[in-house]
Amino acid sequence: MGTLLNCSRPLFSTNLSRVSLSKRRIQFQNHHYFQLKRLPFYRFFFTTIDAKYNTNHKRCWFSSLASQSSVDSNRHNENGEKPAKPTSDLWLYNTMSRQKELFKPKIPDKVGMYVCGVTAYDLSHIGHARVYVVFDVLYRYLKYLGYEVCYVRNFTDVDDKIIVRANELGEDPLSLSRRFCEEFRHDMAYLYCLPPSVEPRVSDHMPQIISMIEQIIDNGCAYKVDGDVYFSVDKSPGYGRLSGRKLEDNRAGERVAVDSRKQNPADFALWKSAKEGEPFWESPWGSGRPGWHIECSAMSAAYLGYSFDIHGGGMDLVFPHHENEIAQSCAACRQSNISYWIHNGFVTIDSEKMSKSLGNFFTIRQVIDLYHPLALRLFLMGTHYRSPINYSDSQLESASDRLFYIYQTLHDCQETLFQHDGANKKGSLPPETLNCVNKFHDDFNTSMLDDLHTPVIFAALSEPLKTINDLLNTRKGKKQEHRIESVLALEKEIRRVLTVLGLVPTSYSEVLQQLREKALKRAGLTEDQVLQKIIERTAARKNKEFEKSDVIRKDLASVGIALMDSPNGTLWRPAVPLALQEHQQRNNYLSGLMAARRVVDKKS
Repeated sequence: MGTLLNCSRPLFSTNLSRVSLSKRRIQFQNHHYFQLKRLPFYRFFFTTIDAKYNTNHKRCWFSSLASQSSVDSNRHNENGEKPAKPTSDLWLYNTMSRQKELFKPKIPDKVGMYVCGVTAYDLSHIGHARVYVVFDVLYRYLKYLGYEVCYVRNFTDVDDKIIVRANELGEDPLSLSRRFCEEFRHDMAYLYCLPPSVEPRVSDHMPQIISMIEQIIDNGCAYKVDGDVYFSVDKSPGYGRLSGRKLEDNRAGERVAVDSRKQNPADFALWKSAKEGEPFWESPWGSGRPGWHIECSAMSAAYLGYSFDIHGGGMDLVFPHHENEIAQSCAACRQSNISYWIHNGFVTIDSEKMSKSLGNFFTIRQVIDLYHPLALRLFLMGTHYRSPINYSDSQLESASDRLFYIYQTLHDCQETLFQHDGANKKGSLPPETLNCVNKFHDDFNTSMLDDLHTPVIFAALSEPLKTINDLLNTRKGKKQEHRIESVLALEKEIRRVLTVLGLVPTSYSEVLQQLREKALKRAGLTEDQVLQKIIERTAARKNKEFEKSDVIRKDLASVGIALMDSPNGTLWRPAVPLALQEHQQRNNYLSGLMAARRVVDKKS
């Protein structure tokens, strides 16, 4: 057995120049990026993102997070005092043990997290969006709990699919992947995902990859064949423990054809010999490039060491990718250990997994062309992260409608608080307000600590939003004692929770306007056309032509434009189109019948 690599700290990062590749380049400009970058809504995020990614990260250092809130920073008892800090026992589902486990980092107060990134050869779809929104929520929540988090998310920029696409376009593979890496970063900015601590690329980590392969060979767990290097799964006694698959049931890696030179069909490539027209690097086994799986083992070890806390990704990576990662990391270092393997469920279309290979996907850009990016984020968090989520226009419409209601309430809240800026806001809260604030706080903590159960939080959000609207708009609410203090306390608690979930924009009014614009685009109308319809309806009502008035309202409602009558006139707001509302009602009715039937069957 060869000498083991140092398992206690990250590998030292060095540089290795690659062999010069083709000089062919295709000039590319992202029109959407430059247009959106001009909008105030996105300006802060692109400024932050660009500054972050222009930094040359060499290692992942834990930084001070003193500004992050504690678990109960905004909760108060009846005397206005902060109670004792509640338990912050976070339970996460571990794919390895197939059960929820209490989260205990290897180093107190510090967390190392590695999430497998995209293979950069095309625009990302909403299946990718779900992965990175899920782990963005986990990243935010861990920081909220007070942990210093080193979040590593890689780019695969050397891969068969990249080479195929580059050859189709007549473009240098690394140039193509670099372009789509930037597109991915912009997609993440649209979705309000925080930049990770570091984003390593395969092409920048050949020394670490080659070094790890040498160690695996020295330890007798890999073999060389004609310039290729294969991992021997027979030398990995625990192979299959993550996926639950038996070795005899396994097949070769999904991204490679079966090779008769393998000692076992399940053996997978660590290094591939160079082929004409492909990028390659020099190695002890000749010119070539790494296999798919080895890259993540090498890069996670480079930044987090062989033993760290969380490794995440989509459910499709459990086998073969993560299974093979475990095998090769343990072959390089027997002390390799990752505490928690976390995987999110698929996004489906008609109950079939969304993927590029199946061709049944929507890109993030396609979706946010019609729906606000924060509506997509809300939709993705509306189902527990481990459950499959079925994409539909109906679901996106509902998320958009819900988002408008949330932000309209908070916008009205801010307007009222601004008008009462000079008022005393430090008075005691009425019992009903205090109970509402504390209940929402408890629901948030309980749900997030229980494996990030975000859907429960959105359900719990209804009551404080309703209370705010009552205080702002009803006759009884406006007469309530300490009304402004109540509005302030509720707004503060809601904003705290939405911040952790990544749902607080720079401006509520701007997002509300953008939600209106998206709704108009989906309806195929301009705002002037809607306003003209409102004028026609007002005239019809004045002339007691109520049937005509009802037709105008219904026609607009059918395309997702709701009219709101008030003493000050008629306004419009986005809404779920009538046909989709009816579809939702039918589905809810059928779901209720099925649930009732299950109860009856269980009793019988």
